[in-house]
Amino acid sequence: MNMTHYMSLLASNQPWNLLIFMAIPVICAETLTITEFFIIFNRTQRGGLRTLNKLVGIFDGFYFTGIFIYLLITAVIPLTSAGEWHTWVDVLAVGFYLSGVIFLLPIALMELGIIFKYKTSEEKMKIHFILVGGFLVVAHIAMIFGMVNPEIVNSMSSMPSMK
Repeated sequence: MNMTHYMSLLASNQPWNLLIFMAIPVICAETLTITEFFIIFNRTQRGGLRTLNKLVGIFDGFYFTGIFIYLLITAVIPLTSAGEWHTWVDVLAVGFYLSGVIFLLPIALMELGIIFKYKTSEEKMKIHFILVGGFLVVAHIAMIFGMVNPEIVNSMSSMPSMK
């Protein structure tokens, strides 16, 4: 069975790639989600849970930005230049995975007071929740398409036409 580049990345260099590219960002996002529910439910403005949420948000935002830059340079640009994508499913899986930066980087910037600094705490809480949810959606779409065998969508022999 052929794999998408997304699954190939996670399967190679075990267990390091799985930890670096999947476990760390997703566990951080799940930590954000769980703490987010408690913060919203209790309208928490400060305290240990809020501090954890803030620190994880800053860490995950910059960590995933590093992943985005690394994979853009070492995978996306070379694969695109060489026409080596394994069908549109492969492009979709990697694209959705990398689009996580659209949601995680703003969380870090918001927590540092760089963006949304004139929003009320209620508005920031809403934005934060939407961004966390957005990341979880694109990460799960990437996982779903990443697990698809590209051959069932299109024969691998037709790849030169994707240039």
